[in-house]
Amino acid sequence: MVGLPTHLLASTEFNDHPIALHIHGTCEANTGLFRMLDRCPDLARASSVFQDYMSLVFGFEEEQYRGTDALGRRRFHSSYLRLLQDWGFDSNNPQGAVLKGWVESRFGLFPTYHKAALEGLATPAWIGYVEEKMNNRYHNNCIFLQLDLLYEFCQWAVARFQIPAERHLLLFRGVDRLDELRLIEAGNTREGVVRLNNIVSFTNRRSTASEFGGYIIEARVPVVKLLFFNELLADHPLRGEAEYLVVGGDYRVRISS
Repeated sequence: MVGLPTHLLASTEFNDHPIALHIHGTCEANTGLFRMLDRCPDLARASSVFQDYMSLVFGFEEEQYRGTDALGRRRFHSSYLRLLQDWGFDSNNPQGAVLKGWVESRFGLFPTYHKAALEGLATPAWIGYVEEKMNNRYHNNCIFLQLDLLYEFCQWAVARFQIPAERHLLLFRGVDRLDELRLIEAGNTREGVVRLNNIVSFTNRRSTASEFGGYIIEARVPVVKLLFFNELLADHPLRGEAEYLVVGGDYRVRISS
């Protein structure tokens, strides 16, 4: 849905020479939002406008439950903020599967890991991933459209304010094990090309990355692959880790311990 073949979008060549990406129809269907954003003098004001718009369009309240089902259980009303919060707890939970499913749907990139390495469409690991990403608990409030808008707002902010960077960012990721990475091209003992999961958390602080694992992955990330960065929203649940959510693919990386 971004107008590029998957193999190109996933390549190191695209990462080295990125072009702007847009999810078809999202900006066109929300012209009022982007007209309001264009009048904002800074990112703080734009963030407030965006979050107010999302709250109005998707009916958010402080708590995210609406009514009860036939058995008297409270119905969960999904939101992009709740999804970000739950991703921060565990990227391999059902909410993480929904985010990976969104990337798969919009960018054509299959995930490589969800609780286990995903190595085939008929494997138990893949079937488990599909079951979790399709769970209707997280698809009752146009969650993919919410994520489309989050991505487009992120890209609008980058283009308008050059925050957090104009074209590339140097980001870090800490991992305990390297089995989530697929080696595509070996370099020297510290560098190479690896296939990252289709959505990955990074931070811009090496010291923060070291808290999450003994191995530090260092990558130069094009800003067009950002779904979310720490300064994007005034109020969000991932602020403590200075987190960046990045669309994956093949990346040239440096790995240190």
